[in-house]
Amino acid sequence: MADNSIRTELFLPIKLGNISLANRIVMAPLTRSRVNEEGVPNEINVTYYVQRASAGLIISEATNISAQGRGYVMTPGIWTEQQVNGWRKVTDAVHAAGGKIVVQLWHVGRCSHIDIQPGGECPVAPSAIKADCNVYTYIGPQEASMPRALKTDEIPGIIEQYRHAAECAKQAGFDGVEIHSANNYLLEQFLRDSTNHRTDQYGGSIENRARLILEVVEAVTQVWNADQVGIRLSPTTPEVGNSPLDSNVMATYGYLIQQLNKFKLAYLHFVEGATGKNRTIPEGIDLDALRSLFDGPYIGNNNYDLEMAISRHAEGKIDAVAFGRPFISNPDLVERLRYGIELAEVNNDAYYGNGEKGYTDWPKANDF
Repeated sequence: MADNSIRTELFLPIKLGNISLANRIVMAPLTRSRVNEEGVPNEINVTYYVQRASAGLIISEATNISAQGRGYVMTPGIWTEQQVNGWRKVTDAVHAAGGKIVVQLWHVGRCSHIDIQPGGECPVAPSAIKADCNVYTYIGPQEASMPRALKTDEIPGIIEQYRHAAECAKQAGFDGVEIHSANNYLLEQFLRDSTNHRTDQYGGSIENRARLILEVVEAVTQVWNADQVGIRLSPTTPEVGNSPLDSNVMATYGYLIQQLNKFKLAYLHFVEGATGKNRTIPEGIDLDALRSLFDGPYIGNNNYDLEMAISRHAEGKIDAVAFGRPFISNPDLVERLRYGIELAEVNNDAYYGNGEKGYTDWPKANDF
């Protein structure tokens, strides 16, 4: 039989740090809101991830590192024994199917509501600046609550939440972890001067605002080998919370990336443009120049199609490419891309909730 597959190195193996991938197509983290109130993955989640195990690497949906870190109901956690056991079923099944999976460690910071915070307390943030967004609570969408600024002596406790979650991820059988430092959640809230107005050692200068991220990376890499730890950044996205960009993106993120090089991480994962919306880059910002500062493998993300991925890979601008929404409606996305099979389209109704509908009921191309 003739081999009609598309010829590109994207379908060849690669190593990201010490994580060996069968191909360079990565499943991006996708919040789907299909776990129970305790944040425990169940059998439907096992099915969902196994269906997509042909991806070279699955990055799990954003996963809360603590009860305090949660901003949306029906999102998974990785801090309790029950959550670990639930994720273990997922990782075992993905590995049995020949796949690799890392967990994305998430603390939402100010993007939360008192109704879902422990004891009805205010969300925490670098500074008491309200997020301009809705979060999903037990009674539906509500405006994010006014946060309180973390006290300096509370910050070691935040770092400990990341360290503990990293330990739990190891127990759950993941192949590594990705530190979620993007989309204006807690770590990026500390990094940007638009959301960080602190005057202690975690605010003011670029070095101070990057401090928490680097301390979290240090803590996580004491649990995992650094070559099994990735990080996600989003220098030019206003989401979530409609947060203004840092006043000096090139200097701030340039400094951070150069400091990250000291850890020799598995990969850097960039949101190129505005998350899920467009690839428009503000004047004076050069994401490729920032990317080139990183010494290790680079995953490009945001509104890619195969043609763009092939082109940017050929130009040496990406080592792997992450697809998000196409993986929702195409569990066999790698095969469809490789053989030029038409992609199924997804609509917004399938994104969140609804059980199996729009989650595990998408047919593979050979099911027709």
